[in-house]
Amino acid sequence: MTYAAITGWGKCMPPAILSNQDLATFLDTNDEWITSRTGIKERRVSHVHLEELGYVSAMRALACAGLDPADVELIVFGTCSFDDQVPNQASGLQLRLGARKAASMDVNTACTSFLYALSAANALIRTGVVRNAVVVGGERVSAFMDWQNRGVSVLFGDGCAAVVLQATDREEGLLAERLGCDSDARHTLVVEGMGTRYANFTRTYGDTNWIFEGQEIFKRAVIGMAGACADVLAGRHLTPDDIDLVVPHQANLRIIEAVAKRAGVPMERVFVNVHRYGNMSAATVPVALVEAVEEGRVQPDSLVLLPAFGAGLTWCAHLVRWGGRVTPKGTTDVDLPPCDKTALELVGEFMQKKSADPYRR
Repeated sequence: MTYAAITGWGKCMPPAILSNQDLATFLDTNDEWITSRTGIKERRVSHVHLEELGYVSAMRALACAGLDPADVELIVFGTCSFDDQVPNQASGLQLRLGARKAASMDVNTACTSFLYALSAANALIRTGVVRNAVVVGGERVSAFMDWQNRGVSVLFGDGCAAVVLQATDREEGLLAERLGCDSDARHTLVVEGMGTRYANFTRTYGDTNWIFEGQEIFKRAVIGMAGACADVLAGRHLTPDDIDLVVPHQANLRIIEAVAKRAGVPMERVFVNVHRYGNMSAATVPVALVEAVEEGRVQPDSLVLLPAFGAGLTWCAHLVRWGGRVTPKGTTDVDLPPCDKTALELVGEFMQKKSADPYRR
């Protein structure tokens, strides 16, 4: 039987850090208010487009796997903050990588996009359509943020990470998954201003209105992720004690703690980095997974559980058996161009919206 092993991993975090104290300079908030409600201390703001973040992440993952970009057969890019909706994000990454023979597609299920993309790539490898894939989860939410809305602007950040999947006969990689969607509550998380519903309005590019019903989202997130975890474990005849590490979607520390409690996993076996990056939507799980490997929290043959929740309201949980290697085969010198502005200056530019060209690059 064919499986899809994770053989490469890499992340790309923008260098500009936006702290809670920075937010307090233009919002009615403070560090204590944000930290006590979310667990978030800071987040990143990208000075480059999403394609650049995806390119650096993918190159690092490919170097880690020892796979030449020219040999890549599939690229799946999970995101909801595309540089362009047409053509797709994945095709731009294919061009940058020089992966001429790779099929390329995007997946948008909001915060669960990386894991849904992982499911798609895994299925195509296991059915023999392709032998390898690059799966990316990345966002540049800052470009679409309503920075005057305290309820959402304190939560989100930018970032990106990627993994390489390769066919193997060994039982590893994605072993089980549970995907779902509470569409009856999709109205609780809506970004007005993104999509053709708003086409040709006299709205400045990037000007959005966020509908975010926090209490309802919290409740549904906990139920959805914990339920998905239980289903995945039951399907494999496993218990929470069999799981070496849970790497959940990093939306809010309270949500993470509630999911862990319901799933029966102590926080000592849950990876948390929400304090460093906030909610990076599709990037949260892959960035956390890469950091868990880098910090030695993932060991050869570890069983890792990856639950997530996002707008739609989509939810999922994925069970991954790590392979025998936790160190990169190689590295790359590819990196982001230098950033000469602070995160607060970058946010200030978004808020000013000075350009007369709504499609500025």
